[in-house]
Amino acid sequence: MSETIGNYTPAPDLLKDKVILVTGAGDGIGRIAARTFAAHGATVILLGRTTAKLEAVYDEIEQAGGPQPAIFPMDLNEAQIETFEHFAEAVDQEFGRLDGLLHNAGVLGQRTPIANYHFATWEQVMRVNVNAAFGLTKTLLPLLEKSEAGSVVFTGSGVGLKGRAFWGAYAVSKFATEGLMQVLADELDGVSNTRVNSINPGATRTNMRAAAYPAEDPRTVTSAEDIMPTYLYLMGDDSRGVSGKQFNAQG
Repeated sequence: MSETIGNYTPAPDLLKDKVILVTGAGDGIGRIAARTFAAHGATVILLGRTTAKLEAVYDEIEQAGGPQPAIFPMDLNEAQIETFEHFAEAVDQEFGRLDGLLHNAGVLGQRTPIANYHFATWEQVMRVNVNAAFGLTKTLLPLLEKSEAGSVVFTGSGVGLKGRAFWGAYAVSKFATEGLMQVLADELDGVSNTRVNSINPGATRTNMRAAAYPAEDPRTVTSAEDIMPTYLYLMGDDSRGVSGKQFNAQG
């Protein structure tokens, strides 16, 4: 059962002194989330594949007067468990803890019947959308446990709750994402201050949306800025004690 937050107004300093990692931070929802978290006081770690895009978000945050962010380029399609372990060590040395982890990075894959789906593309979607999220979460959990109230937020989808034709590996990866969220939340229930939830952004004006619906007028689609209240709620202390739930950002 999905939930919504209603009319939520976050405090301006909601994320003051928090350290939050955003994957896929160079574009789309990740870029807006990183800027929004910084605007509410967070020190944001920008993780993404393209250094130039991360540097642009870094500059946007600094120009807006936010805390100085950090940049970590990483290709999640190529990353191995050692990659994540080295990254966790770097975060530990730089910050000593992690207060929030937004799993935003993802790839769409093909919009085609299962019978025609390319195996290599299927593997890539699973590596980026599921395996990388698992690897990062596993290696960063000790740092999240050092926070007074750590928050892990996965990115779900409507096609990860009810399968839909031609969504292939993307839909299956989002079913897996919801399963990973629920399993981890149940494991941490009662034994950890770290909470685990997921967000279904809904139809949002991003490059991925445009690739999935090339004929759609982007002006008719909700902007990433408009769905940020749910992201702020789950990263901030107002959601302490809320875990194992799937939220709709629109609705």
